[in-house]
Amino acid sequence: MAKFLQPTAEAIAALSSDPAQVTLYLSEIFHSIQGEGTRAGMPCVFVRVQGCSLRCAWCDTPYALDRRTPDLALTAAEILDRVATYGSQFVELTGGEPLEQLGTFRLVQWLCDHGYTVAIETGGHISIEHVDDRAICIVDVKCPDSRMSPLNWEKNVELLRRQDEVKFVIASRRDYQWACHFIERHCVTDRVAAVLFSPAFGLLPPDQLAEWILADQLPVRLQLQLHKFIWEPTRRGV
Repeated sequence: MAKFLQPTAEAIAALSSDPAQVTLYLSEIFHSIQGEGTRAGMPCVFVRVQGCSLRCAWCDTPYALDRRTPDLALTAAEILDRVATYGSQFVELTGGEPLEQLGTFRLVQWLCDHGYTVAIETGGHISIEHVDDRAICIVDVKCPDSRMSPLNWEKNVELLRRQDEVKFVIASRRDYQWACHFIERHCVTDRVAAVLFSPAFGLLPPDQLAEWILADQLPVRLQLQLHKFIWEPTRRGV
């Protein structure tokens, strides 16, 4: 397993307690319809953080991977102000990889303090240990066809809370069987609010994944990326 620098309580505590003094590097902030997870269909403000160390084979946000080329550098105070303009009580931090920036942990705290329902979409290679207990972690466990499965931080399984969700992007029968084994080995369905099986867009037909789930009577939720059916699949800002 590759060694990533994992966030520590001490490093997070060392950040300023003033939102105007904590800067994050972002790709975009936008208001859209949540396309995934148990809150699919709900209006949501997305804060897309710039930079990710993973290079998943099916990644659909390549523009958010390079940490050296952020579109925005905003303080947490500026992000809070922008989020407030949309009038939505649901906020999701996505990426890129939100948890690769320490400032994200502070931003989550401040969003929760303001009364927002906050979700973090994380790639699973960074520890969720220090994420605010009020937030929802959606942990994207990488299957073999992503080419990133050796980088999963499996200690995250022990850190999952009842409000969290675990997602598997399935591109093949091999991925499906690997995910089934993972959730059985770690008793994942007993730990979280939902286990999500999502067909890799354009690689696995949704009906094929649905047939596998039904045949095996899996206690998982089939997830389609709703926003890719509402808008053109490669469109940004939705």
